[in-house]
Formats: sequence, C-alpha cells, structure tokens
Amino acid sequence: MRTQAILPIKSFPDAKRRLMEELSPGPRRALVEAMFSDVLVALRRAERVDEIVVVSSDRDAQEIAGGYGAAVLDDEQLGHSEAASLAISAALEGAVDRVALVPGDCPLLDPGELDALLSRATTPPNVLIVPDRHGTGTNALVLAPPDAMRPSFGEGSFERHVAAAREAGRSYREDSVPSLAPDVDTPDDFALVWNLVDETRMRAQRTRGALRQLDRSGARAALQGARASQALQV
Repeated sequence: MRTQAILPIKSFPDAKRRLMEELSPGPRRALVEAMFSDVLVALRRAERVDEIVVVSSDRDAQEIAGGYGAAVLDDEQLGHSEAASLAISAALEGAVDRVALVPGDCPLLDPGELDALLSRATTPPNVLIVPDRHGTGTNALVLAPPDAMRPSFGEGSFERHVAAAREAGRSYREDSVPSLAPDVDTPDDFALVWNLVDETRMRAQRTRGALRQLDRSGARAALQGARASQALQV
C-alpha cells in the first residue's frame, strides 16, 4: 500500500501558547522547531512510509520540511483538522492508498513502532485511532482509504473520531503506540516529555538539544516550581 504521512504544523510563533507562562517566545519557538524536526526524522526512517507531506503556512516550517525531503502544502493558516483534510484531498488526487496523520509535538516517535502500526493496518479496519496518554485526544490516525472519515482534532478528539468512523460506516480500532502517547500541550505534558527525553538516548536528538539550552537558562527549575505551586493551590 502506498502510504503517505501527513504532518500539519501551526505557525511556529503561534504554537504551544499554553506554555507561554513557562517559556518566552524565543525558547518556545526553538522547542517547537526541534520537536517538529525530530518527528520528520522519525517519519523518514519509517520503512512503511513512502512519502511525507507537511501542511503549514509557516515559511520556516516549509523550509525545514523541504530539507528533510517532505512535500509541502500551504494551508493558508487553516486549523489542524482543516489542514489535514486539505492534505487528504491532495492524497486522493495522487492515488495514495492510505494516510497516517501524525502530530508535530511527539518528538519521541519511534520509527519501528510506526512501522508496526502500519503493518497492522494492511487489512480492515479502515481506521486506526491512536490516543494520547490521557485517552481523550488523538495523536495519530491511519485512514485507508485516505477519505475513510473526516478528521476532527482538538480537545476530546478521540471520541469524535470514534463517532465519525461509526457515522461513516467504517470499521475502526483503537491502537496503542507508546512513543506517540506523550505530546506537549500542557506544562505537565512538557515536564513528562522532558523526563522521557532525558531517559532516551537514540531518539529526539534535536529536542534534547533544545531542552539542554532551556536547562541552562533555568527553565526547568522554573517549570518545576510552577507545577509545585499549582499542586499546592489544588
């Protein structure tokens, strides 16, 4: 099956605004770029991914994507779901058999785990839904054919994707991928990914570099202090 990985990415300055209190604009942008680059590296190393498409209006993101051999679609600042749908339409025009929608904030993505996921998607179900670590969001969708259902990312997306698959009359299955479970949306997510990157030596090299810079600037201590303060308030 000809498989295309689709990676929508927001404009770098606008990404991860929920970390604004923990990170100033410059370091936050550096972290987003590093995570995005690590996901692209993982996708390039996945043997079952034939091509990669990045959907973004950010010129720097487009340049980075091109450097990793990815095709680029300009989404004109669409939302995540709309950007994904735009890429799906292009995939259908290009006779792609299936798509894997992945996020740009899962820097620990393991190419072997992604290959294993895709190997489980060679026969029905038509839809594989990979939840985030909370079980409420969606950190990957595998659709065969690409228009098997309409994606609907954002808070609570896991249940929406289940409902969309049912409404479309598609067979579907939840599928766990450990390296896709942790993403970076909240300060708690950020702290967890930071710890996991520390423990991992073979992946997330660019994110590791960005986090080392943050560590030297005192950002880690500030993050830990903020989380401790929030816990006391609760």
